[in-house]
Amino acid sequence: MIPIKLEIQGLYSYKEKQTIEFDKLTAAGLFGIFGAVGSGKSSILEGILLALYGSTERLSDRGEKNSMLNLQSGQLLLNFEFSSGRNNAKSYLARYCAKRNTKNFDDIRPAEHTFYEKVDGNWEPIKARAEEIVGMRKEHFKQTVIIPQGKFREFIDQKPIDQAKMMKELFGLERFDLSLKTGTLLKAVKEQKIRLETQLQGLAEYSKEILEEKQNQFSGIKSQATEASLKLKKAEIELKELENIREKNQQLQKFKVERENLNMQRPEVEKQRQLHAEFITAKSYLRPIWEQIRDTKADAEKYRISVIDCERFKIEFAKEIADLEKEEEDLKNKNQERPQREAKIRDLKKVIEIQKLESQREEATSLLNNYQPSILTKKQSQKDLEEKITELENKAEKISATDSSHLANLISWAKEWKQLENQLSKTLLEEKEIAKAIAHVKGQIQELMKSIPANTNSFESWIESQKETILELEQQRDALMQKQGLAAHAHLLHHGEPCPLCGSMEHPIPLVSDGGGELEKKTSQLRKAKLLLEQIRASKSTQNELAFQLENHEKSLHAITLEIRDNKQNTAAIQSSLEQYEIVSQEDLFSKIQQLEHSSQTKEKLLQETKSLRKNWEASRIEIEQAEKELQQAQLKLQSVQSTISSKKEEIRDMLFCKQFFSKESEFIQSAIDKVERNIEEALQLLEGKQKHLREKRSLADKNSADLINFIQLRDQSSEKLQKLNTEFESLKSQYGFMDEERLLHLFQHSIDAEKVAREIAQFDQKLAIAENRIEELEKETRVIEFQEKAFQELASLVAELKINAESFQNQLVLLDKEIQETAARIAEKKKLQTEFNKLEIRESYLKELDNMFRGSGFVKFVSSIYLKELCNTANLRFMKLCKNQLSLDIDDNNTFWVIDYLNGGKKRLLKTLSGGQTFQASLCLALALAEKVKALNQADQSFFFMDEGFGALDRNSLRVVFETLKSLRHENRIVGIISHVEDLQQEIGVFANVELDSELGSQVSYSF
Repeated sequence: MIPIKLEIQGLYSYKEKQTIEFDKLTAAGLFGIFGAVGSGKSSILEGILLALYGSTERLSDRGEKNSMLNLQSGQLLLNFEFSSGRNNAKSYLARYCAKRNTKNFDDIRPAEHTFYEKVDGNWEPIKARAEEIVGMRKEHFKQTVIIPQGKFREFIDQKPIDQAKMMKELFGLERFDLSLKTGTLLKAVKEQKIRLETQLQGLAEYSKEILEEKQNQFSGIKSQATEASLKLKKAEIELKELENIREKNQQLQKFKVERENLNMQRPEVEKQRQLHAEFITAKSYLRPIWEQIRDTKADAEKYRISVIDCERFKIEFAKEIADLEKEEEDLKNKNQERPQREAKIRDLKKVIEIQKLESQREEATSLLNNYQPSILTKKQSQKDLEEKITELENKAEKISATDSSHLANLISWAKEWKQLENQLSKTLLEEKEIAKAIAHVKGQIQELMKSIPANTNSFESWIESQKETILELEQQRDALMQKQGLAAHAHLLHHGEPCPLCGSMEHPIPLVSDGGGELEKKTSQLRKAKLLLEQIRASKSTQNELAFQLENHEKSLHAITLEIRDNKQNTAAIQSSLEQYEIVSQEDLFSKIQQLEHSSQTKEKLLQETKSLRKNWEASRIEIEQAEKELQQAQLKLQSVQSTISSKKEEIRDMLFCKQFFSKESEFIQSAIDKVERNIEEALQLLEGKQKHLREKRSLADKNSADLINFIQLRDQSSEKLQKLNTEFESLKSQYGFMDEERLLHLFQHSIDAEKVAREIAQFDQKLAIAENRIEELEKETRVIEFQEKAFQELASLVAELKINAESFQNQLVLLDKEIQETAARIAEKKKLQTEFNKLEIRESYLKELDNMFRGSGFVKFVSSIYLKELCNTANLRFMKLCKNQLSLDIDDNNTFWVIDYLNGGKKRLLKTLSGGQTFQASLCLALALAEKVKALNQADQSFFFMDEGFGALDRNSLRVVFETLKSLRHENRIVGIISHVEDLQQEIGVFANVELDSELGSQVSYSF
């Protein structure tokens, strides 16, 4: 993780929004953040932790969140931009925002905690949390990336079990916890073995003998089936020939019946034939002329009526055109007065404008009368404010200034004293709990020791004794198995014949089997002995775990005892420092703090009130200037309105006409104007409408005259055409013999389908010819007329019986073949399952051995110890340089840190015996080594390390060596940041940010570049 930018507002002393440009700081490789005590340096790390994990080191997000928020801020806002992932290739934004309840100052609303990822230059929200993005929990993050104040040596002070747990979580060592996987595999193998045993039991009835028996049975039935099939085939051939003769006989009877039916239909068909011929003649020659006569009569009547209508319309159009011409003349005379009426309308509109300007002049005069008293009142209020400001400034000067550093020290001592008391109470409770746990573990160990037999000293000797017992039982069992195997061949011994096993001719005492009872008894004893051995081993493992727990508890108890002693010493040191201020108790300390804070708050309150009054004075000054500007604008506006009124009156043409309207309301004048305008517009529209209507009527009259001439011509032409058609129709009637006109009209109206009737007549002739030909052909064929249905049915019955017999044999063959195939498949499956079962038995024995090896978390603890030792070796590369090869770090099998002192013959002593500066050096080297391992784990080409303490415990020479080490990290592509109030450090670090606490603006950040 590499920080890019942090925006912080409302957190602790950060009142206003500040931006820490980390990208410019990290570019130097080594940078610092400096400032006085209480300026807000550590709050930067708190802000990063809060933005990432939702809680800080000093205060939690729940319950204590209101103490994080600056008392003069309405919200807490953090925007932390950073890069993470493989090679830190992805950019992320962590946003944390919490706001005060506007109705309750002490109530803080639930915080909004969101994360974003930069995709194609845009921030897109994501569901992932900091643990997933950064790849570690907050506890690990504080020990490998950002080390807050007071937490620098936390890693080396951890209990061994906590260190191992951290290695497991940080480097994913849970992948080495194979006990669950081994147990799962063993359980699966056992279940699979049971399943195979069940399947083998279900296949016990299938064997090679049963398969051979079924194959022989299949051969016998197959020969019988072949014979039945030949008989059936011969009978089916004969039946098929007889079926053909039967079919032809049925066709002969069918055609005879059809011929008889067709002869009965012949008279009706002949009648249809004659009607069809007459219809075709009438339709082809006479009907077209008849239809022309009918259409011509209809046209002649239509033209006659149209001539009558046109003559009537001609008279009506002439009358309407005369009336419209008169109305058009009247409207033209009325529209000639339009210019004079529009001029009066324009004058009346000027009157309305003048009335509005008069109203504006009255308003401007009223404003002038109101502005002058208001300005005088505001100037008097401003003078009063000046006097009050002077009075408050005098009071503030009389109050002595509070030493902020002294007050900050007292608050720090009070807080530390309170924390020491709380920590002492908590530590005493932990001491009591650990003592109780030690007593409980000792009781469990005693209970386990009671299970050891009286003649045995320990679990190890008991295990060895039990192994000897098992070995003896196995030897006895093998002897019994050998004896039983020989006894099984005793029945083969015959007097005077050699032994089939050894060839001896004498058989003095042949073995007699006891039926296997003694062997089963020994096997049962051996099984119980092995089970007991497993129980003893489990008890020994439990004893080892309890001993390990007891040792850890005792170490923890010793550490807590030392912690209680240190706590009391620190409390005594605080009390000693406070004696110079005559403070002997926490009550005195809190009273002193409240006194100083009250004095400071009183002065601050006066200054704030003065500042507020100055703001009011400035606002009053701005208001007076604004009022004077508005007064000038009102005077200018009044002059402008008066000038406009004069020019408008000069524009009126008919003043005599308009004088009577100056006293009227504007609405009345506008109503009169609207009425005249509507009248003018209506007259113009009516004229245009009348002219349009007149043009339309004239056009219709002209069209009617043309239609009248046309219809007269068409009427005369239709009469001549009708006369010619009647003559032609009479001639055709005589020619084709249709003198009866009524019958002819009946043929015209007949709905006969000529094509369909012709097709039906042709089909009738065709069917009759086909029937007579087929009857003649079938009567000539042999055996068709002599066919007997009874003989055919007897032969069909015989074929059906033969078919059933053949199918029966065939079904038996199919079923038997299926049984043979199934038996062969089952035998193959049985063989395959037996092979798998044998493999599973071998795998089960291997998995049992692995299950015993991986039981518990011993393997994970072993790997964790390897990681810690590797971490210790990496830290020594820097630690030995820092201490001039006088010391080195080491870790024992219980994960406890030791120091090898080469000035004292390479003897070991606890890490806690180092001085404060040496402890800082060791902690720094271990933290850098841990960060390096995390860097390799995340496959990053660059890593970041930030610490907030420790340099004050070093002398000048040690400080120089440490900083040379930190500077050398730049060559390893590492970024290191430090936070300190030590002024000498600024000379060692060229790039830094400086934090200063401003009494009004809060913490302010500046840079060295």
